[in-house]
Amino acid sequence: MNILLIIIISFTVLISFKGFENSVFFRNYEFHIGSIRSGEQFRMISSAFLHSDISHLAFNMLTLYFFAPVVYGYLGNLTFGLIYFGSLFFGSLLTLYFHYKDYHYRAIGASGAVTGVLYSAILLQPDMNLYLFFIPIPIPAYIFGIGYLLYSIYGMKAKNDNIGHTAHFGGAIGGFIISLVNEPNLLIENQAMVILLAIPIIILFILIKWGKI
Repeated sequence: MNILLIIIISFTVLISFKGFENSVFFRNYEFHIGSIRSGEQFRMISSAFLHSDISHLAFNMLTLYFFAPVVYGYLGNLTFGLIYFGSLFFGSLLTLYFHYKDYHYRAIGASGAVTGVLYSAILLQPDMNLYLFFIPIPIPAYIFGIGYLLYSIYGMKAKNDNIGHTAHFGGAIGGFIISLVNEPNLLIENQAMVILLAIPIIILFILIKWGKI
């Protein structure tokens, strides 16, 4: 197992369990708009190491465990780390942008960073198949990625649940951009996939321009 992946997962598990046991610690490091705007920008990073419960933590870390090898296998440790933490930051930045006036908005979890790794993996290995919810029918990874982001747009518009859809989307944008910057040949070799994966991102920016989100 890759040493950087071990460090990320181990540190996230340790910090998350600390947050499970200590509510003051949890509140001091979660993503909170009011606190960030008052100067505690470190929360934009620290919140990614906190999770709501064990199932939330397990889902994110298992997803990372399965897709990270594709990324560091193609791009190496340094770029994998850049994609993970860059996507984390993109997710937090987009969340801050969308919820800037909502001083009470709170969020936690590594979903933005993990989604960035997932999107990067799809770009690098577009013929991957996924098996979801024990359904014995393979789902092409790119269809899952596109559908996931379209659902995230819906969630961002509806605002009817507590899921950090904005962080997921920001993370995907981060993974997409950083992967293409580091591997520009993907624009030629996987041109159709690059265009397909860009569609939800383009839709989001169109909706923003039209004031629909």
